[in-house]
Amino acid sequence: MSLDRQNVARKDEMESAAKSSLQPLPQLPSTTVMDAADRPPPKLWNRARNNLAEPVVAAFMAGGVAGAVSRTIVSPLERLKILLQIQSVGRNEYKMSTWKALVKMGREEGWRGFMRGNGTNCIRIIPYSAVQFGSYNFYKKFAETPDGDMTPMRRLICGGAAGITSVTITYPLDIVRTRLSIQSASFADLGARDPAQKLPGMFTTMLMIYKNEGGSRALYRGIAPTVAGVAPYVGLNFMTYESVRKYLTPDGDKNPSSYRKLLAGAISGAVAQTCTYPFDVLRRRFQINTMSGMGYQYSSIWDAVRVIVAEEGMRGLFKGIGPNLLKVAPSMASSWLSFEMTRDFFVSMGDRE
Repeated sequence: MSLDRQNVARKDEMESAAKSSLQPLPQLPSTTVMDAADRPPPKLWNRARNNLAEPVVAAFMAGGVAGAVSRTIVSPLERLKILLQIQSVGRNEYKMSTWKALVKMGREEGWRGFMRGNGTNCIRIIPYSAVQFGSYNFYKKFAETPDGDMTPMRRLICGGAAGITSVTITYPLDIVRTRLSIQSASFADLGARDPAQKLPGMFTTMLMIYKNEGGSRALYRGIAPTVAGVAPYVGLNFMTYESVRKYLTPDGDKNPSSYRKLLAGAISGAVAQTCTYPFDVLRRRFQINTMSGMGYQYSSIWDAVRVIVAEEGMRGLFKGIGPNLLKVAPSMASSWLSFEMTRDFFVSMGDRE
């Protein structure tokens, strides 16, 4: 072979080798790069998602949402109930129909009067409701049968324990909410108030109670009748709701419709509130027992019951139950519905791939 032909062959071999070495690398899909950049580490995200899907955690989170939603919806009726509860014999400032009392409240204090104390109430009710629903789901793990069912009596006991747990943790905020609810109301014996006077807020009121009325004990004044009322109330609420919900669930279905859940919540709230309402009146009276101008100074629970019945009759133990029953249906119905919807959302997070 001639030298020229050998050079040409060698040149062809070199060009083919160069072309093969310069072949483009296969392109990675663009979504792979974006996913890696945008998504958190799979293990961390999956762990967080599974933690939120745990029944107790999901119930805790959903309980907070349910509390805030339900209390805001019925805030005007909640405040009116408190004003009626603390009004002793001889006072007529709010001795009128529910509608006239609401009109009076709005005329004297504006729309802010309807929401007076609701901010504190939401700050209180979010952890209160979260602890209540979360602890109920925690306690019922020890009371359920292997099939996941419970008798009404076990529901009552678990609900009572959940009520005691939640009220003990959040009680100081409940006292402050009561004080905020009445400080701008037109009770003559509380003295004239300059309309331009700025009322103390939540933390200022709590600090004043702590400094001027006995320290930590003052922040838990009235907790005995509160626990005595909350334990059976929460127990009855959970027991009635789950029993009625089960009754309203069609055969073969796991869940009733939203309308049936609303009905079950309204029924459970009405039953529980009516049965335990006198304890709620006692709680409010003791929370303001040290305030001057209110006309009563009770030395004990039994003294309070004796005085109220003697001066105001048995009706005195049910003061304010009218607006309370008006609020309980939308309050408990919205509470249970928002709880179940939020809880189901968190629980479903654990089922996603």
